[in-house]
Amino acid sequence: MGERLGWSADADIDPPVLTLPDNTGTTNSVGEHHLSDGAAESFTDNGDQCEENDTDTVTGMSRRHSVLVVLILFYINLLNYMDRFTVAGVLPEIQTYFNKNDSETGLLQTVFICSYMVLAPVFGYLGDRYNRKIIMCCGITFWCLVTLASSFITEQHFWLLLLTRGLVGVGEASYSTIASTIIADLFVADLRSRMLSVFYFAIPVGSGLGYIVGSKVKDATGDWHWSLRVTPALGVLAVGMLIFFVKEPPRGAMERGANRQLVNTSWFIDVKALIHNPSFILSSLGFTAVAFVTGALALWAPTYLIRSQVVQGTAKPCIKQPCVSNDSLIFGVITCITGFLGVGSGVEISKWYRKRNPRSDPLVCAAGLLISAPFLYLALVCVVSSITATYVFIFIGETFLSLNWALVADIVLYVVIPTRRATASALQIVLSHLLGDAGSPYIIGVISDQIRAVRPDSFLSEFRSLEYSLMICSFVSVIGGAFFLATAVFIENDRKKAELQIKGALTINDDDVGVHVPPNGTTAQLPVSSDFIC
Repeated sequence: MGERLGWSADADIDPPVLTLPDNTGTTNSVGEHHLSDGAAESFTDNGDQCEENDTDTVTGMSRRHSVLVVLILFYINLLNYMDRFTVAGVLPEIQTYFNKNDSETGLLQTVFICSYMVLAPVFGYLGDRYNRKIIMCCGITFWCLVTLASSFITEQHFWLLLLTRGLVGVGEASYSTIASTIIADLFVADLRSRMLSVFYFAIPVGSGLGYIVGSKVKDATGDWHWSLRVTPALGVLAVGMLIFFVKEPPRGAMERGANRQLVNTSWFIDVKALIHNPSFILSSLGFTAVAFVTGALALWAPTYLIRSQVVQGTAKPCIKQPCVSNDSLIFGVITCITGFLGVGSGVEISKWYRKRNPRSDPLVCAAGLLISAPFLYLALVCVVSSITATYVFIFIGETFLSLNWALVADIVLYVVIPTRRATASALQIVLSHLLGDAGSPYIIGVISDQIRAVRPDSFLSEFRSLEYSLMICSFVSVIGGAFFLATAVFIENDRKKAELQIKGALTINDDDVGVHVPPNGTTAQLPVSSDFIC
């Protein structure tokens, strides 16, 4: 094909190059192109150009309607995480009711995470190809029915509770892999980041509300079963709002324009492209570290705080269930507040720093993890001397840990083309749960048991063994920060490649093409693939 341009693949000369298209440079031809300062700035952030698009024409929804869609998705995500942590809020009561030991009770979370992980890629594939609104409506309806059914299970059928918790993962996978891609199709640039921050507020806030609602509804009714009936009732409202107020936006329309269509490739090609996307892989590994730490803290932090107070003599040891303690409630409130502060601050800090450094998103994520590590460590070592200081350090550490929630989602959305975003989200869910919060509570427990096995049996031994095992969270935070620093090396190149594919300057299959993003005013060269020359 090269002969058409007067170039032979066997010739001992450099191949022709495709230059970044724009209307303000000094040349615009096959060869090289010199970007003016204004052109370079324009290509670095296509947000302003996309914001000028007529939202009504491109997405079929007004800006106000688009914001309403985000609020509805936020509400559903809130219910999603409330449901996950409602069980944790009444776990001692469930354990007593079914007369199960710790390992058997821990299976409730394990079966949920396993089904969630296995089915996420399935719904990712469907979400990239079929109507996302219908998929979410069906999934949430199924989730509501299964959760409600689980609240009527009697003490002789613990296996049935395990089954229903596994089936809950089906409904949640159908939503979590898709919702953020709808937001990506409604907004671009800084506005997208802000809308994603609103959506991801639901993770820490919903988690905290799960602790609070679960324990308080149980206290009010005297029966833990009623705690599991709250989210299904609220879920009926969610399905209604999805049906009547949410419309399916065209995939990638706000970025590519209304007249340019993107085509789907096979699932194997999609996965291959994602594997060869350094920014996606590295940011997903960084987020896996976040999931590891948050998963471990979510299960073990209240228990650790209770054990520390027993050692100090400020609380009585829990010999018989149910245990009376406010630590779960306090930890839930801290999770809500720190999540709200962290997610919002992360987006605004990244937006401010982006004016100075286009790699701000992964750098802010890295800073959050690296700064959280010493505060999480201090929270552990100071607990005996001052429980108040421990709560303060947990508050600071979790705030910095929450900086990355919306930013990681935004990174995935702008380094992956629209027709692969649900698949990318699904693979990230699998990776972060498989190596993160699915195993971290168990790993912490195993390390704690091994340490306690070589010590005299005492309340102090229980406390110290859990303390030492939880220290691994600080080291994992540092490792996660390193992954995000590595992401910053590749982020600009991968973002430009995705932009070129969306705009049609590269074909969807040109994932092996390197894109060099130079400083303003220098030469930008891009090898031309055989597909493009054809």
